[in-house]
Formats: sequence, C-alpha cells, structure tokens
Amino acid sequence: MPSPRALFACALALLLTACAGTPDVATAPDTTIILVRHAEKVADGSQDPPLTTQGQARASALATRLHGTPIKAVYSTPYARTRQTATPTALDHGLVVIEYDAKMPAEQFAQRLRLDAAGTTVLVVAHSNTVPGIAAALCQCAVPEMSEAEYDRLMTVRIATDGRATLEQARQ
Repeated sequence: MPSPRALFACALALLLTACAGTPDVATAPDTTIILVRHAEKVADGSQDPPLTTQGQARASALATRLHGTPIKAVYSTPYARTRQTATPTALDHGLVVIEYDAKMPAEQFAQRLRLDAAGTTVLVVAHSNTVPGIAAALCQCAVPEMSEAEYDRLMTVRIATDGRATLEQARQ
C-alpha cells in the first residue's frame, strides 16, 4: 500500500494536470463582429443591382481598413451589392464569402454568429434594414436605424467571454 505522502503527491499531480488543461476565461479572446451596409449601388430599379464605381471604391477602402484585422470569416447576403462589398476583404484575408439568408430574423442570425464566430473576428455585410437589427440583437442595446442613403457606418460589436457586449460605431 502506498504511503500517505505518496498518495498526496499523486493527488496533487492529478490536480495540477487537471488545472493546466482548463482554459482561463480571463485570457480567452473576445468575439468581434464588424457590421456594415453594402456600398453604393446602381440605381437601375432592379432587385439585384451591382455596386457603382463609388461603391466599388468604398468596398476596396473597407478591405484596406480591415487589412491588419485578423478576420476569420466574411458573411454576406446573396445579393450582388453585398457580395461585391464583402469580396475585397474576403480576398485580402484568403477567405470565401459565406452567404446567409437576408430574411433570417436578426435574433436567429445573431445567435448563429455568437456560436460560429466565438473567439474570433468576422465581417458581416448586410442591408440598411437589417444591419441595425443584427447589431442590436448582438449587443442587446439600442441601435439607431439606418437610412437608405447611409453607406458609411461601421459598427463593431465586441462580446466578452462572460457574454457582456459593447457596440462601437464609426464612419468609414
């Protein structure tokens, strides 16, 4: 039979091994979700217009702005204007654009993002009538509506590992 000292040493070794494998919540990375509306679109009256020259320049400027950001995924609705806005950033980060349904309820999409993006940074390109709702669902805070003429608002929702979220808004 092992001595009490040997049993104690064994128990201590097991405890230390178990603790070493437990992630420290304080050092776990936050989740960062960057949300933008698609860039300027051609006013051709169609359901799926492409970007204007100005919109293409804005999409390129967004990619430049996010160049040093460690983006792990880029989400877009299947419309030409959102895909064209998302593509320069996705290409710059060696990613493919992940399409999601523009009609998905904001709460449902926010829940998907919280799971899929946990501990990483992602970009979401959506529409003036969906970006504020997605941001509000993520941060559980009030987010001003977006007009049909607004193309330059960039929202960043940071979700800490304890679930607390903050919203930052800037112009691009």
